[in-house]
Amino acid sequence: MSRNAPIGIFDSGMGGLSVWRELRRELPCESVVYLADGKNCPYGERSAEEIASLTRAAVEELLARGAKLIIVACNTATAMAIDMLRKDYDIPFVGMEPAVKPAALSSRSGVIGILATQAALAGGLFRATSARYSSQVEILSAVGEGFVEVVERGAEESPEAESLVRRVLEPMIEAGADRIVLGCTHYPFLEGSMRRVIGTREVELVNPAPAVVRRAKWLLEQSGELAEEGHKAELSFVTFADDEYLARLKARATNIDECR
Repeated sequence: MSRNAPIGIFDSGMGGLSVWRELRRELPCESVVYLADGKNCPYGERSAEEIASLTRAAVEELLARGAKLIIVACNTATAMAIDMLRKDYDIPFVGMEPAVKPAALSSRSGVIGILATQAALAGGLFRATSARYSSQVEILSAVGEGFVEVVERGAEESPEAESLVRRVLEPMIEAGADRIVLGCTHYPFLEGSMRRVIGTREVELVNPAPAVVRRAKWLLEQSGELAEEGHKAELSFVTFADDEYLARLKARATNIDECR
């Protein structure tokens, strides 16, 4: 496979652009195909069978477009389907790790909060990671009810968004959490609302996206498949939704790329 083949990124919707943004910062020479399902978003309350089927369809599409490595930039799909993907396909996959470890090791209060979807919190990876650190810190978890839908509508700076964030975040902070893990790739787009809720309190948000991109870079370095220096990146976007959704996806990505 050509070194200049694209990296594939898949998410249920637009949230994975938080990973796409980090990839563009870290590896600007890499071509990228971003697939946002859009039609079936959100995944958080779907069954494991549904999520596996939707994820497989996305992977097949990215492979058809020549992806050399695929980032499953969806915590729910990672939790429910990453083992299946690694067994069934001969290509590297990078999933979204629940960033419990860095939060637990850096916490000063001994209390950390995890914001995620219902499916991600039920996943074996999160449960195993939490069990590993539960003797060191108290782990509070909550579903970001309505978070994904607000981001999909582009309303993350609205009063509605701040109200949703406050409802979930405030109890964690009052319980002593000084690290809040963003366990869904849509959630970093609500950082503005989160920081307004946090105010002057010493609480840090933990976004796993940079670590995921570093892992992808390392894998490509090991296989000798990093894009050639100076290669002009080609950026393309795909969705299972309609043309209006695709237009909004491209517009948001363009704005992110200009601001990164």
